[in-house]
Amino acid sequence: MNTVTLIFILLVAAEHLYIMFLETVATASDNTSRIFGIDKAQLERRPVSTLLKNQGVYNGLLALLLIASAVRQDLLWGQLLLCCVVLAALYGAITSKPSILFKQGGLAILGLILSLI
Repeated sequence: MNTVTLIFILLVAAEHLYIMFLETVATASDNTSRIFGIDKAQLERRPVSTLLKNQGVYNGLLALLLIASAVRQDLLWGQLLLCCVVLAALYGAITSKPSILFKQGGLAILGLILSLI
């Protein structure tokens, strides 16, 4: 695994750790409200909070797997996980906001492309 790919995998992992933090720890914060475009009042509702925390666990686990692929220098697993991020971002772009593709998937797309060069 080349250094540039390694850096992008770790950047994507850091991004997902931050998303996990927003969803699980700072669930009803002003920052979470602004970033996800959801009213604070909605974020404070128990069902919404529970769903976000559950989603946060997935983001945290994805980040840990990305870090593990980087530590092990496992290019195939790194690429597979980057593909998962890109596909999730593509789904978000189709079903929610087109900008999600680049906001959530931009680093993963670049990392994936650079890993293939």
